[in-house]
Amino acid sequence: MKNNRLFGIIYILLSKDSVTAKELADYFEVSVRTIYRDIELLSTLHIPIYTSKGKNGGISLLDSYKLDKALLSEEEQNQILFALQSLEKLGVNTNSILDKMKLLFQKENKEWISVDFSVWGKDVIQNIAFQKVKQAILEEKKIEFDYYNAYGKVSRRIVEPLKMCFQYNAWYVLAFDEQKRDYRMFKMTRIKNLNQLNETFVREIPNKIWKEDKKPNMVSLVLEISKEVAYRVYDEFCSDHITMMDNGDFLVRVEFPESDWVYGYILSFGEYMKVISPEYVKKTIQVKLEKSIHKYL
Repeated sequence: MKNNRLFGIIYILLSKDSVTAKELADYFEVSVRTIYRDIELLSTLHIPIYTSKGKNGGISLLDSYKLDKALLSEEEQNQILFALQSLEKLGVNTNSILDKMKLLFQKENKEWISVDFSVWGKDVIQNIAFQKVKQAILEEKKIEFDYYNAYGKVSRRIVEPLKMCFQYNAWYVLAFDEQKRDYRMFKMTRIKNLNQLNETFVREIPNKIWKEDKKPNMVSLVLEISKEVAYRVYDEFCSDHITMMDNGDFLVRVEFPESDWVYGYILSFGEYMKVISPEYVKKTIQVKLEKSIHKYL
């Protein structure tokens, strides 16, 4: 309790030029004598705190001890606050630090930004799984879960979770898979029935996880996309890859890993996307569309 009060006194003095012993005593619900003892203790700890008498007297910190905000630009201050609030959304308790930094940067004590990594339509079950994985990583405990691959096939996995990764609007967990005896990335939305095991592990993330022969084959695509879905074009592609045509439609040149995912991604645009090249990708899309149409005959 005493240590909290000492830190609280410094915190208040960082936000005010001067404060009286009576004001501090009332705030912490202690006697003025106790406050003066705290001031003496802080002085012995080499905190540059001093008292002054007179009408405008009180307890103050030397200006040299206070944070020089000139060392940080407005953008850098905002980036620090954004990072702290982002960590809060990941289950790291940063409320106290965030409040202190807002005060030091003289930001209004209000929710000036909002950070939300959750997926639309997902319930609390996914958040519970996220917290379990995070805890397992911190405690170096193995986890087991049912995992659904891209084809819907389910398998039970036991892994050593190493890191959470946020990539392209989705959360993944990097882990060492005991069955495969190798490192794997597991998409959180495909993880079900997750449990933390009592078995601990000791494993560092190697500097180079993926071997050269594991790098995915890349395919260079030329896509024609209708102006009706311009919002997706600007949301999902780099501006350097986009060319607007005379009719308002877009020509997009992009490189993606060659997998079933890329075909599903192309088909997600429906009638608003056309593959210009390569030819074999165009033919594969045609076959998939024909199979899809056949289901409705």
